[in-house]
Amino acid sequence: MAENNVNKMIGKVFNDIADAIETGEFGEKIRVGITTFGSEHGVDNVVKGAEIAQNRDSSIEVVLIGPKVDSPLTQVVVENEEEGYKKMEELLDSGEIHSAVTMHYSFPIGVSTVGRVVTPGRGREMYIATTTGTSSPHRVEAMVKNGIYGIIAAKTMGIENPTVGILNLDGARQVERALKDLDKNGYKINFTESLRADGGCVMRGNDLLAGVPDVMITDTLTGNILMKVFSSYTTGGDFEAMGYGYGPGIGENYDRLVLILSRASGIPVVANAISYGASLAKGNVKELAKKEFAKVNKAGFKEILKGLNKETKKQDDEEEVVAPPKETVTGTIAGIDIMELENAVKALWKKGIYAESGMGCTGPILMVNEGKLEAAINILAEEDYITKESTIC
Repeated sequence: MAENNVNKMIGKVFNDIADAIETGEFGEKIRVGITTFGSEHGVDNVVKGAEIAQNRDSSIEVVLIGPKVDSPLTQVVVENEEEGYKKMEELLDSGEIHSAVTMHYSFPIGVSTVGRVVTPGRGREMYIATTTGTSSPHRVEAMVKNGIYGIIAAKTMGIENPTVGILNLDGARQVERALKDLDKNGYKINFTESLRADGGCVMRGNDLLAGVPDVMITDTLTGNILMKVFSSYTTGGDFEAMGYGYGPGIGENYDRLVLILSRASGIPVVANAISYGASLAKGNVKELAKKEFAKVNKAGFKEILKGLNKETKKQDDEEEVVAPPKETVTGTIAGIDIMELENAVKALWKKGIYAESGMGCTGPILMVNEGKLEAAINILAEEDYITKESTIC
């Protein structure tokens, strides 16, 4: 009997060594919990995805949190969805699991999730920052924060210097200015260029399809829609079959690694989300986030964010601004956010330069006399409506 026990122990040791050689990891396995209640496709859909994730990566251990099921995976049995969330948090906070995947979660204000998709144009992976949660009640501030969150997620996943683009939405130019201020202050950001001839880091729909940036900055509601389209455009919309889900909640001083799935997420996305969660845990996203926030704060991040929220001279003045005499306007200036366009016109009128607003193929433009183009650009740059880069169409 003693000899049999010794043989079993020796066998286990050799198996453990073999597993470690195969995975390259000699420490404990990364444990990823997943709640199984709540899927529109049923508990079995989640369990099958979890089993795929487990079978393809022996360095992780998937823990099911939900009703008792017929599965070889580790299980923590709970009676309902609410109890599942509580148990998930308990396991995370105690360190019994390193990350968790769930279908709904209430993040605090300041935390939002970075999704990960595979784009149809070129088959590139792209991080969408962000897809659920609220980084800030202020739209532009939220998008600036989203950019930092996306960079953190991409760096944790092994992209040392991720390229960054800003989706062409209301507020995009203000986001661009804020991020370029950070870059000038020492927090270096690798801005990408649009694949379209006009270039620039403000991204068009073409850039989305091709996956031009590693990190695509957007507001959360738009990001949520993009995730749904990228993940289910081949299935008709009710079954998310592609990508890695809506990603981890990231925010300054946030200490739980929770990733989000949709209730429409199918087996492949469930499996990929678990793998995404395991990789983030292996890369120690919480520690990397602390380092990134320290660097970005050193570059004046909080001061730049405060500046975005101030009521500035850009708002409509109570006094009426009279337009200078009309003249031919063939010089065009790009890079002004649509929400600031009319105020930018008035800023030039105050300085005696006649200007009109318009819409070019890349977004809002101001039109001035070509002879006054340089003076107009300098005024708008001084008033913080534009940066001098990429302003002439």
